[in-house]
Amino acid sequence: MLRNAKHVHMIGIGGIGMSGLARILLSGGCAVSGSDMQLTPTVRYLQKLGGAVHIGHDASNVSPETVVVVRSEAVEADNPEVVSAAARGLPVMRYAEALGDLMRDCRGVAVAGTHGKTTTTAMVAWILHCARFMPNFVIGGDVPALGGSSGVGNSDLFVAEACEYRRSFLNLAPEVAVINNIEEDHLDYYRGLSEIVEAFGEFAALTKPGGVIVVNRDDEDAMKAARRAPCRPVTVGLSEEADWYATGAESSYGFTSFEVFRHGKALGKFYLKMSGEHNVLNALAAAAVCNYLGVSDKLIVSSLAVFPGVCRRFEELGDCNGVAVVDDYAHHPTAVRATLKAAAEKYPGRRIWCVFQPHQHSRTRFLLDDFASSFADADVVVIPDIYFVRDSESERTLITSEDLVREITALGGNALYVPSFDEILGFLAENVRSGDLLLTMGAGDVNELAEAFVAAHGRTTTAHQ
Repeated sequence: MLRNAKHVHMIGIGGIGMSGLARILLSGGCAVSGSDMQLTPTVRYLQKLGGAVHIGHDASNVSPETVVVVRSEAVEADNPEVVSAAARGLPVMRYAEALGDLMRDCRGVAVAGTHGKTTTTAMVAWILHCARFMPNFVIGGDVPALGGSSGVGNSDLFVAEACEYRRSFLNLAPEVAVINNIEEDHLDYYRGLSEIVEAFGEFAALTKPGGVIVVNRDDEDAMKAARRAPCRPVTVGLSEEADWYATGAESSYGFTSFEVFRHGKALGKFYLKMSGEHNVLNALAAAAVCNYLGVSDKLIVSSLAVFPGVCRRFEELGDCNGVAVVDDYAHHPTAVRATLKAAAEKYPGRRIWCVFQPHQHSRTRFLLDDFASSFADADVVVIPDIYFVRDSESERTLITSEDLVREITALGGNALYVPSFDEILGFLAENVRSGDLLLTMGAGDVNELAEAFVAAHGRTTTAHQ
């Protein structure tokens, strides 16, 4: 439907996934209009590419030429543009449905998992790009070296991040599926881990019979879900039972090396410009995918060694008078724990100031105990108000950031609640010293705090990991 549409209107066009689809449609000659609530750099770029983007939502934004409407997962059915389109009999698709529609006629690669799916998707797209396979791709994060969060190639390969929220990934039917891991998350939608595993199983079952599913051998629930795939599994992990496994991983100052074996045969040493065991697993999954697609072992190794990373995934923003500033998207206890461990590995001996912005009241409430125990590698944890998104007002009253601070403190951690970014910036200015590390984490807008700190204190060096 979308590939042949002459004019597509996109509601919430500024989101990372929606803007990616818009770029693909524009490059294919489709007229694209849309709307968003703010004039962001992403929106400005789409306007530069020829997209007619309106600020604010209004029924009049849906032009007479529109033949298909796509709405962000954050846009509800009572949005005036959705209502107007429905009244005119126009087909209205959710983002995930549109992504599935574009992938349908391609050799699709869909990367899923509670953690690591953005980095793994970016690694796959990067390796294919380096191998000149020219893939189409949509990633849930910005990769400057690839030109952004999406790209248009001249091949039939389509690489996409597959999100489990609201079972969005069930709109995809890929040739290659990836399940990195499965944990409790999105408990504002799912009723528990068993229901999440069931959803991942349904995703696995959509893989094309002649394809492959790449799965983390060390994750029991991921393996359980993958058994429903109608195609052969390829397992990755840190144990010799996996088809692809890594041994001897060593991280030093942000670089990691490890030996890789495939079906027991040594492939040699791999290198990454990033820390953490979780990134070793991401790299193994990406390598297995690209091997299936025909990329040589040599190119896989050389491409991963120069993989530039994804914005907001341990992104080094600079050095401010001796204070290293890093921003990360971590918003789940497991990701928080892994990110802090990676920070301690890369910046040994530094005092770590972690500003963690909880994302969603429901997630904070459901995973409170796990969150409280995830900050062991931080010297000081500063917590602003919870980022309010998707929850109801009643959910908002059930938990606060102060509750999380109390739990961290009860476990022996050094945590404090500072409500606003302005107050936090003042606190940091008085207390952070040369030789310290400032690490901001969260899926909300806490990156703006990191950028404000850099702007206020000067940047002497800049690096992107």
